[in-house]
Amino acid sequence: MSQIFPFQGMLYDQTLVGAINDVVAPPYDIIDAAGQKRLHDRHPHNIIRMELGLDQSGDGPTQNRYTRAAATLHTWVKDGIFKRDTKPTIYYHTIEYTPPYSAPDAPKKILRGFLALAKLEALDSGHIYPHENTRAAAKTDRLNLIEACRANFSPIWSLYSDPLGTIIQLLETDVKDKPARYDFQDDAGCRESLWAVTDTTVLKHVTEAMQSKPLFIADGHHRYETALNYQKLRRQQPSAQLGLQPYDSVLMLLAPLEDPGLTVLPTHRVATTSLPAVDQIKTVLGDMFEFREFSFSPSSQAQARAQFLTSLRSEGKSAPVFGLARQGDNRYVTLTLKPSHRPAGQASPRAKLDVSLLQQLIVTKLCPTQQEQEAILYTKDDHEALDWVANGTGTGAFLLNATKVSEVQAVAAAGERMPHKSTYFYPKPLTGLVINVMGNP
Repeated sequence: MSQIFPFQGMLYDQTLVGAINDVVAPPYDIIDAAGQKRLHDRHPHNIIRMELGLDQSGDGPTQNRYTRAAATLHTWVKDGIFKRDTKPTIYYHTIEYTPPYSAPDAPKKILRGFLALAKLEALDSGHIYPHENTRAAAKTDRLNLIEACRANFSPIWSLYSDPLGTIIQLLETDVKDKPARYDFQDDAGCRESLWAVTDTTVLKHVTEAMQSKPLFIADGHHRYETALNYQKLRRQQPSAQLGLQPYDSVLMLLAPLEDPGLTVLPTHRVATTSLPAVDQIKTVLGDMFEFREFSFSPSSQAQARAQFLTSLRSEGKSAPVFGLARQGDNRYVTLTLKPSHRPAGQASPRAKLDVSLLQQLIVTKLCPTQQEQEAILYTKDDHEALDWVANGTGTGAFLLNATKVSEVQAVAAAGERMPHKSTYFYPKPLTGLVINVMGNP
């Protein structure tokens, strides 16, 4: 159902650029202005100069950050900063990390996957499934970049099902006792390792095994839709050639959705506009929810918070459970949806999501106007959400449990899209480890 191709990736020549950590970057969409400048200042060959270049005064249609990115890519290839591998390759990639916001003694996890090219398929083809909606502005930006550079600098992250882990075992066996091309600690404290797999028999087994597997986009929806738009533009050109062309595929990190190294973080909501008092909220929502309170004094707040979060996580395994903290109120509250109000078995996968229930049953009732909902802040950190309420940044926090990978898969397979701010897959693959240049830059 999906076609995967080994490819001759372009990689940094570390003898020329030095430490690889100095030249890679996080995905463009999680880099703020300060991070963008910091990466520009870090190293003259940091990938940020292509992935998210700086605007300059006097920029226009013929001179802008996209044309500068293309010129930089051409120069770096000419100067040997980037070197193309000589053999078709699949790049086995592991990321060892401590899950964010976990206890200091939490065990490390390892995400295992591989970088390859995936044949572009329409999103209604039944081969590649999205789960999020996209924004036009982001797609325009990415299309400008790919048109100028004709390259993928960062991989789209997709998941496939492989309960027995056959594909990863093939790759791990091949790279055992072989030196990694990269092995370093990134800015987030993750250990990033990358090996090149070139054995033709292994590559054949992997590509054949992947043919029966649909792909579920975890991260990179804008870039995937941009690749489709770019493919359409190239095919419309008079010089377009028949047969499979470089623009018919896109760079992906592919990982099994059963991988225990995969983490999905929740995205909590923090209101910044006026909210009813907790007792009024209980009256408004009392028909639908059962409430459990965790009262605290200044000296017992930390203990109450720990009990509250433990209850939210443990009870949320068997029922939709949400957390509430209200500014000026010395109690945390869990809200468990009563059985009579839970979605029926035949309800759509989207309707069954905790994030959908939170939006429909709680947020729309307590923040009913569009203006109030647009003022909501988001965070993946339990304690940050509660601290924002305690210090007055927010008026109330609504906590929820993370969406399960199986739920994302069900929503995508049903042809639905997740609500806004539903998932945050972690760890994000870096930009610049391997790039896919379509032709000669």
